[in-house]
Amino acid sequence: VEAADESGNNTIFRLIGGTKASLACSGDSSWEGMKVNSPYPLIRPFDAQRKAALRSSDTLYCYDLPALFEAAVEKQWSDASEKGGIDGNIRAASRPLMVMYTTELVVQKKNGDGPWSMQDYLNGDLELVHVQRGAGANDVGMVAWLMELKTVEYPNGRQVVLIANDITHKAGSFGTREDVVFKLASEFAREKRIPRLYVAANSGARIGLADGIKKAYRVAFKDQSKPENGFDYLYVTKEEYEQFAFKHELNAVPMTLEGQEVYKITDIIGSEPDLGVENLKGSGLIAGETSAAYNDIFTMTVVLGRTVGIGAYLVRLGQRTIQKTTASPIILTGYQALNKLMGCDVYSTNDQLGGPGIMYSNGVSHLAEPDHLRAVTAAVEWLSFVPSARGGLLPITDIRGIDEIERPIDFCPSPNTPYDPRYLITGCENEDGKWLSGFFDKGSFQEALSGWAKTVVIGRARLGGIPMGVIATENRTAEAIKPADPADVKASEAVIQQAGCVWFPNSAYKTAQAINDFRTEDLPLIVFANWRGFSGGQRDMFDEVLKYGSLIVDAFVAYEQPVFVFIPPYAEIRGGAWVVLDASINASVMEMYASKGSARGGVLEANGAASVKYRTKDLIVTMHRLDDQLKSLDAQLEATEDSETLGKVKAAISDREKSLLPVYEQIAVQFC
Repeated sequence: VEAADESGNNTIFRLIGGTKASLACSGDSSWEGMKVNSPYPLIRPFDAQRKAALRSSDTLYCYDLPALFEAAVEKQWSDASEKGGIDGNIRAASRPLMVMYTTELVVQKKNGDGPWSMQDYLNGDLELVHVQRGAGANDVGMVAWLMELKTVEYPNGRQVVLIANDITHKAGSFGTREDVVFKLASEFAREKRIPRLYVAANSGARIGLADGIKKAYRVAFKDQSKPENGFDYLYVTKEEYEQFAFKHELNAVPMTLEGQEVYKITDIIGSEPDLGVENLKGSGLIAGETSAAYNDIFTMTVVLGRTVGIGAYLVRLGQRTIQKTTASPIILTGYQALNKLMGCDVYSTNDQLGGPGIMYSNGVSHLAEPDHLRAVTAAVEWLSFVPSARGGLLPITDIRGIDEIERPIDFCPSPNTPYDPRYLITGCENEDGKWLSGFFDKGSFQEALSGWAKTVVIGRARLGGIPMGVIATENRTAEAIKPADPADVKASEAVIQQAGCVWFPNSAYKTAQAINDFRTEDLPLIVFANWRGFSGGQRDMFDEVLKYGSLIVDAFVAYEQPVFVFIPPYAEIRGGAWVVLDASINASVMEMYASKGSARGGVLEANGAASVKYRTKDLIVTMHRLDDQLKSLDAQLEATEDSETLGKVKAAISDREKSLLPVYEQIAVQFC
C-alpha cells in the first residue's frame, strides 16, 4: 500500500498483511520502502544473481531454495490428498495454509558491532542469531536458514537447518568466513538434534591473490628488448617495497638493476583476507564438523551444482547424497587443471570425473534426480522417514485407504527360481493383473544406492505406517562395470559378472554403509537374508572383501534400534554370511527368524561340506554298508583263500565302487 515515510514528506510503498511467501520470509520484498513514483524496474530483483548462478553451474540462486522446499512440501500434501477415500479427504482438510516458515541464521559479533573474521570465531566472540531480513542481504558466500516444514508426517511442523553456498559470491568458494557460517549453523543443528541439509554448489577452497602487489610488481627480463627470451625475477621499486614492507605484505632482497636499487620478491604475503592456507584450515574445521554431525544428527547433501575440493569431501562426510543428473559434478580438481597437468586434452567435461555416471555408480550419490525440484522433493520424501529430532519418536503414518496392517503376504518365491527381491518387499502384479502384496505397505518402499553394488538392495519402507530400513539379497546375477580412464590409453571398460546371493567387496561395503545410515536415522532394520557367503576368490580377497565384511559386524554392534534378520522362503544363509548376521552380535537389539519348512542354514554349502567332510573313503564305507552286491563281494572276499579268485573278487569290488561313486557323491551332497 501507499504510505508516508518516517519524515512524512514522501509517499512510499509499505508491505502489510503478507503473502504466503512473505510470511515465510522467502518472498520478494523489494518494493518495501520504494517511492511510489519510482519507475518500474526493467528486470526483477535478483535476476542478475539468478543468471550468474545459471551461467556458473546451471544452478539456482541460493535465496530461491526455501521456495523450492515450500513447493516440495506442498506437492507432498497434494499427493497425500489424492489418495482418495475418506482418508484422502481428511488429509486435504488438515493441510495447513502455510507449509513453511523460515528464519535466516546470521553470524555476528556478540556485541553486535562491525564486521567479523575467523579470528573473532577463534576468540569466541561470535554468535548465531535468528534474523528476519530480505533476500540478498548476505555479505558472505554461505547462507543458512532454520526452516519449519509442516509436512504430512508433522502437520504441526518440524525444524530443519538448511545450509547453502551462494555461488554468486566469489564463485561460491569457501573462505574463512564461509567456513564459520557453516560451522556455527551445523553446531546449532547438533545442539537442537534436528536434521541438517546442505545444498552444494561451490568452487572449493578459495584461492586468493594479493591484488595490491599484483598491480605493482615488475619483471626483470633477461633482455628488456626481447621479453620472449624469459625473465630472471620479479621485483618492486624501493618506494613500493617500503610501502609493502611496512604492512608486512612481502619479503624481498635488495638487488641492482640497470644502476637502480630494486627489491627482488622472494615471498608474497599480502594484506587481503583469505589468500592462502587459512582457507584450508577453515576447510578442515567444517570437515571435522560434518563428520561429527553425521554421527549426531541426520545429515544430507543435495548437489545442485558443481562441488569441488572441500565441497566434495563435505558430500562424502555427510554420507547421504542426492545429485542432480546434469551439471552437478562432485570433483576434487577441475578437468582443465588435470589436462594442464598431463599436457594434453584428456578430459572434456567435469562430468567425466564426478558426474552421476561416476558418483551414482560408485555409491557416493544415493539418489540421482533430473532437475532441481525433483532433487529437493526427494530430500523431503527422505525426511518423511526420519524423526523430527535425533532420538525422537518415529513418524508413524496413517495407512488407512492405502494398505491394511493385518493382512497376509501374497507374494512367495518359488524354489530354485531367481526373482526380483523388490517383489518380496513391495509386492507385484501376477500374470493375470492381480496385485500380490509384499512385506511392506503398498508403495512405501524408496530404494537408495541402486546404481552401486547391485547384488544388495537397500532402502526405506513402512510397515503398518512405521518407517524401517530394508536390506535384501539380490539372487540374480548382476554386472559391475568399471569405466575406462581416458588418461590411460591402454585402459578398457571392464564388465564383471557378480553372482547372486554372494557378498562381494562392494556389496559388503554397501551393506555396512546402509546399516550405519539407518542407525543415525533411528530406524528399525529388517534384513531379508539369502547369502551363501562371501566371495573368497583371489581378486575379491585382494579387493578387501574381508575388511568390508567385518564392517558389517561393526555396524550391527553400534546399532540401537531393533534389528530383524529374516530368512525368506527357499532362502539360505551359510558360512561367513551367518557369522555377520547372527543375533548374538548384538543380542540386546537383534532377533533372527526363518520361514518354516523351506529356509536353510549351514556352515558350508552342501557341495562344499560333502567335499570336505564326506570324502571318497567315507563314500566307499557307505557303499559297502548299503549296496547288496558289495556286501556279497565282501563275504566272498572273506571266504576265499585262493589267490587267483581273491584277485578277481577285489577287481570286481573296485569296478563296483567306481560305478557307484557318482551317485554316492550325489547322496553325500543330499545328506549334507
